[in-house]
Amino acid sequence: MVAVARRDVAVGLDRAAERQVEQAAKVVAEIARADDPVYGINTGFGDLSTVRVPHDELRSLQRNLVRSHAVGVGPPLPEDVVRAILVLRANTLAAGRSGVRPEIIDLLCDMVNRRVHPAIPRHGSVGASGDLAPLAHAALVLIGEGEAIDQGKRSPGGDALKSAGLKPVELGPKEGVSLINGTQVMTAIGCLALHDAEVLATTADVVGAMSAEALRATDRAWDQELHATRPHPGQRTVAANLRSLMAGSPNVASHRVGDPRVQDPYSIRCMPQVHGASRDALAYTRRVLEIEINSVTDNPIVFAEDHRVVSGGNFHGQPVAIALDLATIAVAELADISEARVDRMTNGHTSGLPPFLTRNPGTNSGFMVAQYTSAALVTENRLRSFPASVESVPTSAGMEDHVSMGVHAAHKLADVVRNTREVLAIEALCAAQGLDLLETTTGPGVEEARRVVRERSARLDDDRALSGDIAAIADTIAREVLIAAVRVRLPELS
Repeated sequence: MVAVARRDVAVGLDRAAERQVEQAAKVVAEIARADDPVYGINTGFGDLSTVRVPHDELRSLQRNLVRSHAVGVGPPLPEDVVRAILVLRANTLAAGRSGVRPEIIDLLCDMVNRRVHPAIPRHGSVGASGDLAPLAHAALVLIGEGEAIDQGKRSPGGDALKSAGLKPVELGPKEGVSLINGTQVMTAIGCLALHDAEVLATTADVVGAMSAEALRATDRAWDQELHATRPHPGQRTVAANLRSLMAGSPNVASHRVGDPRVQDPYSIRCMPQVHGASRDALAYTRRVLEIEINSVTDNPIVFAEDHRVVSGGNFHGQPVAIALDLATIAVAELADISEARVDRMTNGHTSGLPPFLTRNPGTNSGFMVAQYTSAALVTENRLRSFPASVESVPTSAGMEDHVSMGVHAAHKLADVVRNTREVLAIEALCAAQGLDLLETTTGPGVEEARRVVRERSARLDDDRALSGDIAAIADTIAREVLIAAVRVRLPELS
């Protein structure tokens, strides 16, 4: 999904899946021609599910459903999120349990491949019957309505299809509800944010090792046997990373004997336990999302093999919402402990380094206010870490009396990931400065990380505006340049 969303990998409907899709579509067509009421095919929706819709109005029913649900507001979702939404929607329909025709899935794939990106507003979903409002905005473009965005330029949905050599579809029975019922918006945002969060988890180990070296910390807290006594997977992985990053460091070796300190502060000593807990939480989130992206979240669900249509609640976003709330807390903790290390390095009373990492304190303020920015970002993260999944506002006249707020959880995670990336960028700059002030050589992994930082940000000898430096290092982290460079030296880095 990340490859399709961010690297323009092409997609298409598998022909074996197409046969199953066709079988389910035939079942829906037969039900539509019959007289028995079946939810989503020949009835109203939500609290209007008891209203029977005449045969000659079934196509209007689906078209009106899409139009009426397109009530989103706010700025449009980013392009990579929109591409992820389209491919995830196509994937759930390709399971052959929704009753849509193959041409619906083909058009979704063609829109991805030809860069027809619906304008999907940020706000409107409560995660009840999935992400109804935002998915309706996507579906509008399939029928030649709504708006699309390409490289920042808006155009009518029909014009965007025509420019790409595509034709809109006329929705058949159940196809409208199948396009808007599901968790694809919260899942798309969540998957991309999770990918970025996993990058941050490894980056936190690399940058944390830089800080440990700058503070002349011991590496004894990474002892393999020590961590085997409390064998949480993430904790053991982080400890192994730190051992590799600091292996062979002359800086560490130089103060193993004669250093009066018995132990280091928690922000250094407990990196395996704290970073590791975040990794374990992200691993849980990954398991949930890997199930979700390959699940059927439509309603009702068609079982063509025994000609059954079952109405249920697979569209409810609670599994995703809880997982994304957990991931938000996990990423926020990476920022929390990073800021503690930044405070340690900039505090001349505790660091063993010049105050605020400048050789000329007073005349220069060095990294004093960079720590303020880190603290401000951490505070924002804490405000966003209250779970969205415990909130619920009943909708549809009480029919949808418990909702997940999964998109809110997804947006919060994406925001916290961005903030944490910038906190880690600040720590990387402080750690590189501390190492330069020590005038020492460190382990190969840490040296490589320092080299990457220094290629983009010169040592701070005299005060300058650091916002550009922070942005440059944050971009280096986001594009995985930092951890890729370190992995060249340390292929075992996890």
